[in-house]
Amino acid sequence: MNVLKRNNVIVSGNGDNVMMFAHGFGCDQNMWRYVYPAFQDSYKIVLFDHVGAGNSDLSAYSFDKYARLEGYAEDIVEIARELNIKDAVFVGHSVSAVMGLMAANMAPEIFKSLILIGPSPSYINQDNYIGGFDRSEIDELLESLNNNHLGWSMAMAPVIMGNPEREELGNELANSFCKTDPEIAKHFARTTFLTDKRDILKYTKIPVLILQCSNDVIAPVEVGQYMHNEIPESKLVIMKATGHCPNLSAPEETIAAISNYLHG
Repeated sequence: MNVLKRNNVIVSGNGDNVMMFAHGFGCDQNMWRYVYPAFQDSYKIVLFDHVGAGNSDLSAYSFDKYARLEGYAEDIVEIARELNIKDAVFVGHSVSAVMGLMAANMAPEIFKSLILIGPSPSYINQDNYIGGFDRSEIDELLESLNNNHLGWSMAMAPVIMGNPEREELGNELANSFCKTDPEIAKHFARTTFLTDKRDILKYTKIPVLILQCSNDVIAPVEVGQYMHNEIPESKLVIMKATGHCPNLSAPEETIAAISNYLHG
């Protein structure tokens, strides 16, 4: 199948340079709707859904391929090559931030810079590394998701979103989680939460902006600091925004941080 159809790729905007947006776990390209329009006048915008998410082709989902983040990173490279993209700005949220790092290592000519929102190379605390969760907590999280996908989605989405006073945000994320095929959601969660990609950070050869929310249960501030220390040409911005999805909860601050980085 054509990669553009498989990943429900949507291209818009007017610029010569490309900005490519990649969504996180349990989401789809709709999660960027408050952010990407700000860049449409100066960039060609590329939105897509990971296979298994949104309006992607679910029949293309391979439990073997997507057991590793490399499978998703290969898709990003494939989309970029199909569209003849070079020197793009890649904006990745959550687990897609690490996919972006991997894709840039696979095909450095595709990306000029990476903007990573709420990234984490490993969610599990190990030795002196603070990932945010003990291994037993991740095992519990995955078991809970395995036993009751809908219940897990309704309970976890507001926690991940943060901003409890804005209930509609948690509801939107919960609905997005609930729309995902349960078997795919369970599998993607394992791939996301059990991956450790700390070893690739130091090989990143292009400039990176890390946007870290000031209070994020999924990716604590220590993770952003760790990535900043490990990635050679990186800048860390701690946002006022809280929660794990500033693209939804604080789009103005997210847009401003990206713009300042690109034009500052």
